[in-house]
Amino acid sequence: MDAEGFDTLVATHHREIYRYLVRATFRASEADDLAQETFLRAYRAHRALPPDANARAWLFAIASNVAKNHFRAESRRRRAHTGVREIRIETDGAGPEGETLFKEARTVLDTVVAGLPLKQRLAFTLRKVHDLDYDAIGRSLDCSPDSARAHVFQALRKIRRSLNGYELPVGRDER
Repeated sequence: MDAEGFDTLVATHHREIYRYLVRATFRASEADDLAQETFLRAYRAHRALPPDANARAWLFAIASNVAKNHFRAESRRRRAHTGVREIRIETDGAGPEGETLFKEARTVLDTVVAGLPLKQRLAFTLRKVHDLDYDAIGRSLDCSPDSARAHVFQALRKIRRSLNGYELPVGRDER
């Protein structure tokens, strides 16, 4: 694929990749950064892409990997910040009051989908929002098509179970 072909690829798929990443992260600013990283990685590797390859699935695979890396890094940062807060609470004498304030500040209204495990959330989004087949989802998430199907099935089951008789909470910036 030449540079002009890559420009066409970006123009064709950028919006869809961005929407996928917004659904994965629930933050437009993070999705912007991750989409840029996705297309940067795609640019570095686009010459090796065979002409008959499914470029859309290839981009979703890159975006999924970028998102997984992002969530791993976020998890490490969160653990580090929590450790620092716990040390600060112990040393400044805030005790249970500080812990309560921390929990209140940390409490964010999550949707049912946001509560799914990462692979299930990504598989569900790729299948139900972006209408990818299970082979493409498997390649994106580095698993077999049968595992991809299982991730989607489990996500749907958990969503149905969570919604059974419960009213979803409304977020601050409901769109």
